[in-house]
Amino acid sequence: MKNRKTKQMTKWLQRNIAGKKVVSLFIVTNAIYVLMLTVTIPKTMEFSNGMKLLDMLPMGYDFNYVNQLFNTLGEIGRKTYLSYQLPLDMVYPLLFGICYCLVLAYFLNKLDKLKTPFTYLCLLPLLAGAMYYAENIGIIALLNSYPDINKSSVTITSSFSLIKSTTTTIYFLVLIASLLVLGIRSLRKAKSTVY
Repeated sequence: MKNRKTKQMTKWLQRNIAGKKVVSLFIVTNAIYVLMLTVTIPKTMEFSNGMKLLDMLPMGYDFNYVNQLFNTLGEIGRKTYLSYQLPLDMVYPLLFGICYCLVLAYFLNKLDKLKTPFTYLCLLPLLAGAMYYAENIGIIALLNSYPDINKSSVTITSSFSLIKSTTTTIYFLVLIASLLVLGIRSLRKAKSTVY
């Protein structure tokens, strides 16, 4: 059963790692990311007096920080967070998960490692995307319940933020390692062709 699921996942990845498809998805995903970084996050932070938004704190946050941030944002800032930043941030995790799953699969395929246990590493961005959604749902709940914020809700949402950032970091380290191995292999091949 487990072996069959692995084969199905590998087949799905192989069907979807055509260069054009991966590049197109990469462009769309990062266009939304840039839009958040340059438009929606700065717009929300106009009300934060320099305090970082919760989804920008990779090491998590505590009850006091959340309370202070929401208080500093004020009613208009909290509404901006809810209606301006978070809707776009609900589209991004799905794109991030699929895009970066396929990006890694593309490079693993180039390294002839797609039909090995390394394939499971392609699940890292999907896990990060799921944690992203859990974090966003938690932030929405906190914003909607303010000023009656529950400490345990803050702890749970902060945990999702931490897992998201940890998983994302591990993923990018794996991707960089794959690119380095591919680069070294390409250089060796080029040298052997010259000599």
